[in-house]
Amino acid sequence: MSVYQRPVHLFWWLERRSYVLFVLRELSSVFIAWFVVFLLLLVNAISDGAASYQKFLDWSGHWWVIAINVIAFLFVALHVVTWFALAPRAMAIKVRGRRLPPGQVVAAHYLAWLVLSAIIAWVVLK
Repeated sequence: MSVYQRPVHLFWWLERRSYVLFVLRELSSVFIAWFVVFLLLLVNAISDGAASYQKFLDWSGHWWVIAINVIAFLFVALHVVTWFALAPRAMAIKVRGRRLPPGQVVAAHYLAWLVLSAIIAWVVLK
């Protein structure tokens, strides 16, 4: 006896906005991995000396590397925004026995992001 399985077309995820966001968020992991590799290559180039660092800068100035990094940045931003939106469901934060409203959890995440970004900018640009 076989069970009927309704055929699913290739672009099923384009039917609803929530499906599109889900697929794009999952795809963002590829670009996050790219950022990790890119930063490891940068650290390696810096540790190898000025000539290696200059060679890395020349390579990273190619149009296709810049394009990948811009696309990766957009996917990382999507990943962050969707994760922050999910945070109130994933984290049950209680203060004095009462659960914090979802808006406060999201606001706390964005505030922490802003503060950490400011600290990093201050350290890098100092």
